[in-house]
Amino acid sequence: MAMILIGTLDTKGEEVQFVCEHLKEQGVSVLIIDAGVLGPVPFRPDISREAVFEAAGASLSDIQRDRDRGRAFQAAAKGVMEIVQRLFDEGKVEGVLGLGGSAGTTIATSAMRALPFGVPKLMVSTLASGQVKPFVGVRDILMMHSVVDISGLNRISRKVLANAAAAMAGMCRASQSPESAATDKDKPLLTATMFGVTTPCVEAARRIVEQAGFEVLVFHATGTGGMTMESFITDGLISGVLDLTTTELADELVGGILTAGRDRLTAAGLHSVPQVISLGALDMVNFGPPDTVPEAFRSRRFYQHNPTVTLMRTTPEENDLLGKEIAQKASAARGPTAVLVPLRGVSAIDRAGQPFWWPEADAALFQSLRNWMAPQVKLIEVDLHINDPEFAEMAARTLLGFLG
Repeated sequence: MAMILIGTLDTKGEEVQFVCEHLKEQGVSVLIIDAGVLGPVPFRPDISREAVFEAAGASLSDIQRDRDRGRAFQAAAKGVMEIVQRLFDEGKVEGVLGLGGSAGTTIATSAMRALPFGVPKLMVSTLASGQVKPFVGVRDILMMHSVVDISGLNRISRKVLANAAAAMAGMCRASQSPESAATDKDKPLLTATMFGVTTPCVEAARRIVEQAGFEVLVFHATGTGGMTMESFITDGLISGVLDLTTTELADELVGGILTAGRDRLTAAGLHSVPQVISLGALDMVNFGPPDTVPEAFRSRRFYQHNPTVTLMRTTPEENDLLGKEIAQKASAARGPTAVLVPLRGVSAIDRAGQPFWWPEADAALFQSLRNWMAPQVKLIEVDLHINDPEFAEMAARTLLGFLG
């Protein structure tokens, strides 16, 4: 196995060589991938730029002739990703370290995002002090600010790059320790989704399944949380799902800021993972401060959760569409699936006397589920609120029943 070190050697060759030497001093085997395009190669890498572009289905000579930077970066990112993924499948990847500016960061993190959770990933980038979501996505990528541009070695860049090499060496040693390997396999993993307004339900259900011998990963349903959970399921890490807070579907439908994308609520079904689905916080769409709410929604019903979070009540029409979406995704699932319906409300502020209590809107959601649900899905309606302890126990026991 080797540490994969990614850089554009025509512009970052000196820095890549510096990091490589520091890694080797700490006993780390290194494999260098050159993602450069135009300039000369200062030393021979382990995987050449020609191989990178060939892996992307392109020709280096064509890329150089066209001098199209956008096309070159896209091809380099695809080629590096393909190579790193192949090496990982062959059991040859110990970790991935990249250095670069905007182009180098795009290229190296494309490869990092293709690898599963737990593989050490570190990106030394000039962009690491800004918005890094496009580079990190839902993966465990460590972004390290280069402080100065990665352009030659000086007293600042030497220290930053040496620290990066030491950090990667440490992560690799830790990931290979017997204690780390044993801990990863202690208990089967379950996931659960939670929002502040569904916390009592999820916490109670979590305690029940933990007592039954499972470990639970709780994801905050803030868009990134839902996407991360879906990626963990796709990676084959998860044995069962308590998807009790599906509020991200409302943000995707209506245009809120916490959407998890169109593929939310699909991974468990595609991979035959047992799942219990409920309707947590589908009474709300999330926006930032009040002045960020789109003008088209200004006449709607709102609740100011805090100065930076404004909640908007979903309408009967929107709930009808959400019910249909959940029913169709649940009906397409290949594994055991149940949908639990709390008839007395779907969030802490959706119950009698609370700001989002709107029986007609909830009724539209419930009826839509009845209309569209396939018969193989267990549709369980209970005269309870989602945060009632009995509802949490029913959700937990249903999933435990699927898991045998």
